[in-house]
Amino acid sequence: MERNKEIYKVTVIGGAVNVILLLFKFVAGILGNSAAMIADAVHSLSDFVTDIIVILFVRISGKPKDKSHDYGHGKYETLAMTIIGLALLVVAVGILYNGVTKIISWVNGQQLTAPGILALWAALLSIVLKEAVYHYSMVKARKLNSPAVEANAWHHRSDALSSIGTAIGIGGAIFLGQRWTVLDPIASVIVGIFITHVAIGLLRNGIGDLMEQSLPDEVEAEILQLAGSVEGVDEPHDLRTRRIGNHYAIELHILMDGQISLREAHDKASEVEDLLMLHYGDGTHVVVHVEPK
Repeated sequence: MERNKEIYKVTVIGGAVNVILLLFKFVAGILGNSAAMIADAVHSLSDFVTDIIVILFVRISGKPKDKSHDYGHGKYETLAMTIIGLALLVVAVGILYNGVTKIISWVNGQQLTAPGILALWAALLSIVLKEAVYHYSMVKARKLNSPAVEANAWHHRSDALSSIGTAIGIGGAIFLGQRWTVLDPIASVIVGIFITHVAIGLLRNGIGDLMEQSLPDEVEAEILQLAGSVEGVDEPHDLRTRRIGNHYAIELHILMDGQISLREAHDKASEVEDLLMLHYGDGTHVVVHVEPK
């Protein structure tokens, strides 16, 4: 429960920043006549929506095991990360479409309207605030081992980078003259490509976990090394791993002297399980199958 409270706290702080920024950006985009800033405001709106998703899904993932969920509800947190990745991808496609459309219009001779200085100030404020929230969220995500909070942190970072592109485009259009108003949509396209890259990464990890993707090779090698370090245990093999939310699920076979008693074999298997749970956390699901050698 303490972990969930920390996740809620991080998410609420990020959500408060998003509300402030999205309102300011919409006002600055309209009054400053900046399509790029309005697009940036939509990006902040998507951040706010994903904050709500994280709060809802982490509450569900924190529920204990029940009759219909023998392994708990941790996958809901992974599902939240996947939804955030999908939301990011939708936003990225919208930014790319808007930017490319404006560039095509400029190439065809249409004159693009230069944005106002208020839009530039909004972009600069967004960079500072969103980068600060990104670092805060990432520190908490690593401390809490929460993929949903980490995904949300990257969403904050993507918004900061989006605002950098917006600031460059708006600043160039304001200070370099009418011929350079195309910098605004060009910058938005570059940022859209970056956001697409981040979104695909989140979707790959989220879908991979939902599809029972194994843990990284280095983690599996570490698991085998830890199991084999227990005295009397030989040749850990047939290792199977996956993630359940922020916890690991580990199943493996070990060889032991076939002449020892059942109680001794059980105690050794329990020692392996305790060692792995001590290393990877109490929520780790460990199953050890003993074979005689």
